[in-house]
Amino acid sequence: MNKFPNEFPLQLAIVTVSNRHTIATDDTGEMLSNALQQQGHQLCQRVIVPENLYQIRAVVSHLIADTQSQVILLSGGTGFHAKNCTVQAITPLFDRDIPGFGELFRTLSFQKIGSAALQSGASAGIANQKLIFAIPGSADAAQLAVEQIIFPQLLAHTKPCNFTSLLRRAGPCANE
Repeated sequence: MNKFPNEFPLQLAIVTVSNRHTIATDDTGEMLSNALQQQGHQLCQRVIVPENLYQIRAVVSHLIADTQSQVILLSGGTGFHAKNCTVQAITPLFDRDIPGFGELFRTLSFQKIGSAALQSGASAGIANQKLIFAIPGSADAAQLAVEQIIFPQLLAHTKPCNFTSLLRRAGPCANE
């Protein structure tokens, strides 16, 4: 249950980018799903998409255009491996970048994994008044991203600012 009475539940979509996982084997996606529900939010869709630039872009484009999701959380495909293309797939879709997200994520990651944090392409942006976050597929990195950065920004009481005022205007999913 939501701990904060002034908070409203948001509709989140989880997109796992992987050539090897299914819903049954996607531990990171399951952790993210459970974590967002513990925060009082709702999972509106959960999908697995292969590491293919155009398939990722098609799935995210559909979620940007739908009226159900308010936040799109992509897990996987953000590193420097040759197959990784999540960031390249989604950044052309952004109306506006959120550059501080990637910077902050890499700073926090550096404290845990040292200079390997440079290889994270974690990024975020806004499209059609929806927040889009691309985070690594490892459970530890995903947990770091949601607990320390993303979820606090989805709480109306987070000061001095948060993203909830943008999402309240996003459409029929917002409960005011």
